[in-house]
Amino acid sequence: MKGRGVEQSREVAPQPKVAPVLAFFGLTFLLTAPLWAFGAAVELQVLPGLPVAAVAVICPAVAAITITGRRAGWAGGHALLRRAIDGRRVPMLWWVPILLICPVVAVLAFLALRLGGSGVPSPDISIAATLALLALFLVSGLSEELGWSGFALDPLQARLGPLGAALAVGGVWAVWHYPVLVQAHHPWAWIAWWTLGTVVMVWLYNGAKGSVFAVAAFHAVSNLCWQLFPVQGSWFSPRLHALLLSVVAVFLIVATAGRLRRLPKGR
Repeated sequence: MKGRGVEQSREVAPQPKVAPVLAFFGLTFLLTAPLWAFGAAVELQVLPGLPVAAVAVICPAVAAITITGRRAGWAGGHALLRRAIDGRRVPMLWWVPILLICPVVAVLAFLALRLGGSGVPSPDISIAATLALLALFLVSGLSEELGWSGFALDPLQARLGPLGAALAVGGVWAVWHYPVLVQAHHPWAWIAWWTLGTVVMVWLYNGAKGSVFAVAAFHAVSNLCWQLFPVQGSWFSPRLHALLLSVVAVFLIVATAGRLRRLPKGR
């Protein structure tokens, strides 16, 4: 009887709750909808190729903090906010892919365009402008990743595994960006290739021991490389970047597979 009781307790072990994650997705879209409507009504840009509706980057953080506060009170919301500065948990070696994957892919893409005879001009990079953009993109990346990675990813990984969670969060994240991409006048082929390029976030999150700051830093560097690509990102090819990023990501994921046996405890 004792052994059977243990067996039964294992069978009814509670599953991670995904209802708060679904609520987070819904609230994020609800908060963003007025900004999409405003962006559709006016032709304003906060940066070249970035419509005014892009200020919705704050919505995932607001949604995550709101739901966490309702479930766990002020202490829960404060704990979530603290994850924006959790960079100390990241193993030093992991800062190499976090900070260098996107620049390496951008350089390879530039060389491929040059060798292909496209006539792509040389990038015009200002140190001061680059630092200002990096700071802006880091703040916006933290606003997004507090929600997508800090709130949604852990319970989904516990239920679906890394691949399932990557597809779930990545799919919702991509669809959430579509209205802004459409307002930036990108064709659907461009958007489809851009979607394929979102392939390494969960791998980096797990390798960085569940660090939200690490994923936000990668997010910021990715946006910076796009904005610095000639001319203010107008030569950016999502198809070329997606293919190169996929090759690099597959190589790195295979190379580190043995080191990621356990999922991080982000909370």
